[in-house]
Amino acid sequence: MVEANNRHSGEFELIHWIQKQVGSCDQLPVGIGDDCAIDQLPPDQLLLTSKDLLIEDIHFKRAWTSMFDLGRKSVAVNLSDIAAMGGKPRALYLGLGRSKQLKEADLKDFIRGFIYEAKQYDVILAGGDTCGSPGPLIVSVTVQGQVPTGKAVTRRGAVCGDALYVSGTLGDSALALQLLQSGLNLPPHLAQRFQTPSARVALGCFLSENELVTAMLDVSDGLLADLNHLLVASGVGAELALSALPLSEDFRSALNQDPTLIDLALAGGEDYELLFTSARHDLVQSAIPAPGAVKIGTITAGAGLIIRQENGDSYQCRQRGFDHFAAS
Repeated sequence: MVEANNRHSGEFELIHWIQKQVGSCDQLPVGIGDDCAIDQLPPDQLLLTSKDLLIEDIHFKRAWTSMFDLGRKSVAVNLSDIAAMGGKPRALYLGLGRSKQLKEADLKDFIRGFIYEAKQYDVILAGGDTCGSPGPLIVSVTVQGQVPTGKAVTRRGAVCGDALYVSGTLGDSALALQLLQSGLNLPPHLAQRFQTPSARVALGCFLSENELVTAMLDVSDGLLADLNHLLVASGVGAELALSALPLSEDFRSALNQDPTLIDLALAGGEDYELLFTSARHDLVQSAIPAPGAVKIGTITAGAGLIIRQENGDSYQCRQRGFDHFAAS
């Protein structure tokens, strides 16, 4: 975890401190402290790898979250990608571009939160890198997981007639962001969904192991944006029932005051729920573990998406899912 240039004072001491916080792990013959980590993957498993960046003032504002919670979130949003493939996470690699304004106590709070959340999923911090950043705090996380050979779920398997499901509730994180931008306090549930989301690892594994899904991905950029990825990859279309979207009590309360907020559930982003298709309609809703899933639509032939209101009319969302390059 060492960068040869731009070293901060005490960097090696920080690395040794992190190493002590992490401890050892049977699956890693070599972890933090060498040039590479060594991981031994079981012979009947495939390796899953994903990477994500969190950049201050783009993905997070320090005024809106504690460093401990930011560390937790940095883990969960990456594990969500492993969950979306039906896999079990194994190891995390953390890269930090430390801004000059970041105090050592804050940095250690971040690491504590990161390690705390990793332990909730039985995942080890196996290595990484630290260096100075002339601008914002930069968090780079690589996650590796495993899935039994032949059990990985991709975005490509949906077929006409499959039902479309989503876990948990939608729009909570986007609503929380809107409230924060307006200078308002967050109800506890919305604060949790925004600051410390959960990765649906157990659900993803269950769906994969029991062969209940034909295609799956996680909802990070917004339901419509991510659903479009699935439809394009599978070469199909879909019809979505607006009234079927799963919403929390806090979201429904806000929606009663402002019906246009439904667009946050459709395109707000950072839900980190699982969106999947299945032909096993009898088992999906009765057998799967918490947080459960609800049917929100049907896969159709052709291409494109139609959103239906309760009266049968089509609905046009006024927002788009998040696109970093479009936003810039």
